Amino acid sequence: MPASPDTAPILRMQNVSKTFPGVKALRNVQLTVYPGEVHALMGENGAGKSTLMKILSGAYIPDPGAEIEIDGTLVQIDGPLAAKARGIAIIYQELALSPNLTVAENIYLGREARRGFLIDRAAMYAGCGDILRSLGATFGPRTLVGDLSIAGQQMVEVARAIHQRSRILVMDEPTTALSSRETEKLFQIILRLKAEGLAIIYISHRMAEVYELSERVSVLRDGGYVGTLSRDEIQPESIVRMMVGRDLSSFYKKEHKPAGARTPVLEVMNLSDGGRVKSGSFTLHAGEVLGLAGLVGAGRTELARLIYGAEPRTAGTVKLNGQPVDYRTPGEAIDGGVVYLTEDRRAQGLFLDMTCGDNINLGVIGRDAKWGGWLDRVRGRLRSLAPIKAMAIRVPGPEIPVGTLSGGNQQKVLLSRLLETRPKVLILDEPTRGVDIGAKSEIYRIIDELAQSGAAVLVISSELPEVVGIADRVVVMREGRTVGEVSGHDITEQSIMAFATGVDIEKVAA
Repeated sequence: MPASPDTAPILRMQNVSKTFPGVKALRNVQLTVYPGEVHALMGENGAGKSTLMKILSGAYIPDPGAEIEIDGTLVQIDGPLAAKARGIAIIYQELALSPNLTVAENIYLGREARRGFLIDRAAMYAGCGDILRSLGATFGPRTLVGDLSIAGQQMVEVARAIHQRSRILVMDEPTTALSSRETEKLFQIILRLKAEGLAIIYISHRMAEVYELSERVSVLRDGGYVGTLSRDEIQPESIVRMMVGRDLSSFYKKEHKPAGARTPVLEVMNLSDGGRVKSGSFTLHAGEVLGLAGLVGAGRTELARLIYGAEPRTAGTVKLNGQPVDYRTPGEAIDGGVVYLTEDRRAQGLFLDMTCGDNINLGVIGRDAKWGGWLDRVRGRLRSLAPIKAMAIRVPGPEIPVGTLSGGNQQKVLLSRLLETRPKVLILDEPTRGVDIGAKSEIYRIIDELAQSGAAVLVISSELPEVVGIADRVVVMREGRTVGEVSGHDITEQSIMAFATGVDIEKVAA
């Protein structure tokens, strides 16, 4: 076995910490990996897995005091090129390929074969053909990467790592977008690489994959190292307990008291997009905060976007106040009283160069029209002052560009825009992602006040303590389906993770 006392580790990371402004992402984390093993790295969303791997790949520099050893030698990894020189390759969930280049050009990117000053493409085509054939690729080195499936592109990433003679390969959620057949093929490739002595660090939330592939599992929680399980200790129940074993913080707000006989506002039945979302069903009531939980790739955001009209649905029914609705665009959903807070506020929510006031008023800008199309900016400014005060947005005035604000204040600006439309249903996707603890507390207060006022609130969150702390009921998704529901005192991290991973709840709670 790779982790036997007779085998020296290929990688040892010790005392690894990483501090960002206001956030301690990692605290004295350790990780030891042996050649020829698949070592799973697990933890909740935000536990620090990606940060640790970005340090290993040279994308981040750790805090002083960290030690990284390769083959027993202390090394400095001060950039991606240094990591590559040490034989480290990483395949991110978002593949880093150039779709307009051929397979060979991607494999050789940055290391192109040359004949004098010219790129020798013939040599590159010949140089990666054997690797592609060994991986069982059905495409050749001249194929455009943009013409390949996700599975094919992933194979190009693996081929590039092999061609670079990598000795440590990090795979971050590699099966998220793959079919079962593609996943099976990937597993065959992983086992082949393992047999050839490659060390593979495998990040996944899927218990079945971890159990099938891994010799050992290391678990992170809240930026700290919890422990490592050997092959004979790997049990889904043990991993879940290690991942969620923490106390809830005291700042969650749940002062609203939904009545026993509540009015259904939003009813979702067997909604599907024919892809990621296979079947989503739930009922949301007036004055209720409903949590939507699940692991990465479960389909939570995709389900929300189907409801909101941002993506077309292929099956299922949505009812608002008992009447069927079929929103084809977000504009139709907003007009109907359904709003959606995106998980990516900077790329999909806010106009960073515009002022706070303009961002707040954007959804109701028609109210300020006068004289055949002119905008009454005084009216708009006055309107924006109320939410700035009510939500305690820390800004001198509505004229300040929203891009200059902190993440928490940006989130409250975006939430203010939604509330100005006077919605019946609010879908909040990761509402506290990337905000500090003080802003989180204020956002929890706002959610609680919305429920007290009778609004129906759906909260999608990857933070289990958050879901437990603010939700009246929790619907859980797994692999594109809603698979369970918990309410009242049954809302615990263990019960949610049991549904999310398919593990027997009694075993998790034991």
